[in-house]
Amino acid sequence: MQTNALSHRTSRQIAEPPIAQFLFSDTRLAPIWTIIRLYLGYAWLTAGWGKLTNPAGVWVGAKSGTAVTGFIQGALTKTGGEHPDVGSWYAAFLERVALPNAVLFSYFVTFGEILVGVALILGLLTGFAAFFGGFMNASFLFSGAVSTNPVLLLLAILIILAWRVAGYWGLDRWALPMLGVPGVPGTLFDPSTSTTVPMRP
Repeated sequence: MQTNALSHRTSRQIAEPPIAQFLFSDTRLAPIWTIIRLYLGYAWLTAGWGKLTNPAGVWVGAKSGTAVTGFIQGALTKTGGEHPDVGSWYAAFLERVALPNAVLFSYFVTFGEILVGVALILGLLTGFAAFFGGFMNASFLFSGAVSTNPVLLLLAILIILAWRVAGYWGLDRWALPMLGVPGVPGTLFDPSTSTTVPMRP
């Protein structure tokens, strides 16, 4: 009896408030999310493209890793004081993992920014692209770099929340029904189903 009661309690779900459904899963707001998505994608694409085409080759090229090394060394100087900008745990990661592999991280950052930007602009796997973009923003913030990172991180979180409709005016309109979403297989993996992703009309 106790097992059945516990099972019943754990399977109970809290209904999504109507305002949340309207803001994050109603396709009528797709135009607004498209504007936000395109802005975020443009910001990432231009940032990555600037690194790729840097004439000094400090990101990708003969001197790759130079810019990342300088960035990490600058971050490590912000670990002192009563309220350091960079936490000791993240400083340890930068010093022991990122710095010895500066060249690899340089390529990761450059092409990661470009891929996130392209995916957001195309509206392809929008939720994943926003997540990885936000992950990079958080990494930069942990390194003590503010700049536009707080704004871009906030927009990325909003896009993640609205992932079902943020790419509705994009390739996700066709990609999500084909690939599927968690709990709902897409037609590519289960052709016998005609189920579409749970988007509100």
